[in-house]
Amino acid sequence: MQLSMSLRTQLLLCLISLSTRTGLTRYIEENDASGGLYSLLTLAQKRESEDFIFRRPLRCLDMLATDGYFTFVASRPQLACAAFVIAEPGEVISLELSDVSIDCSAGDFIKIFDGWVLKGEKFPSSYDHPLLPHERYTDYCSSTAKTVASRSSQNVAMIFFRIHSPDSGFSLTFKKLHNPLPCNIMSQSPEGSFTMVIPHQRMNCSFSIIYPVEIRLTDLSLGESTTNEIRPPKQMWSGCSGSGDYVELLGGNGVDTSKMFPVADLCYSSGGLAQMKIGCDNSVVRLVSSGNYINRVTFQYRLLDQNELPKTRENTLNNFCAVE
Repeated sequence: MQLSMSLRTQLLLCLISLSTRTGLTRYIEENDASGGLYSLLTLAQKRESEDFIFRRPLRCLDMLATDGYFTFVASRPQLACAAFVIAEPGEVISLELSDVSIDCSAGDFIKIFDGWVLKGEKFPSSYDHPLLPHERYTDYCSSTAKTVASRSSQNVAMIFFRIHSPDSGFSLTFKKLHNPLPCNIMSQSPEGSFTMVIPHQRMNCSFSIIYPVEIRLTDLSLGESTTNEIRPPKQMWSGCSGSGDYVELLGGNGVDTSKMFPVADLCYSSGGLAQMKIGCDNSVVRLVSSGNYINRVTFQYRLLDQNELPKTRENTLNNFCAVE
């Protein structure tokens, strides 16, 4: 699918804004012209396909999808930089800083975040992440070690940095590690299939697709027990949140699932359940578990064709994210 002119324009504004603003955290958390999730990921995939290398310089605004060794050296003051890191759905991310030459006392910093922050929204949301918000940051300037390492809880992470002096910088080692039970996934692809499983844990898992897509649920198993316990049958009704174990489809134009528009929810086990088109920048399958059972959902997704996208985009979320 071709990027719309509005997304290209927003991305250009994003690059200009990053080079001129003095507050990175303020930019990431407040800027409304971030370029859109779709354009950001498309740009990263284009960059990685062009590079085909495992060692390269790190850019002030970057996205890393290939593990390797990256080095940043400031040629001038760089006051608002960020690198988004993404791995495959069944992987987590290991990031390690080394050869750091920055002046923390002069206001320089390097921070690693467990997840993504974009337009004031966090993925995974604070409701779905196992750590408290402040625990998700690893701050180089607060550490006494020569090397600082961080391991993500999901397949995305990011690094914020600000460097005032030319020739200062750092090196970053990015490794992908196998994750046997993926939870809270950001998909790199607009097409594919996936199965999320939550075994006897009270938690929520989301699969986020940063494209307008059609989602087809092919299997849903809620309330399975390993002790042959018979669970009372549940039915589909409006507002499955009261059941404790359910799956919901969400649509929105940000990354925080708690702020997205609920499209549908299901709270009974079956196969071939639902097929729905979500014309938003972000489409999400979210599995909620009470911790009493083994819950599983399998789904397929594909990118909407141009003629399937919403034809009118007004100011309200309902109109902007037309769904079927």
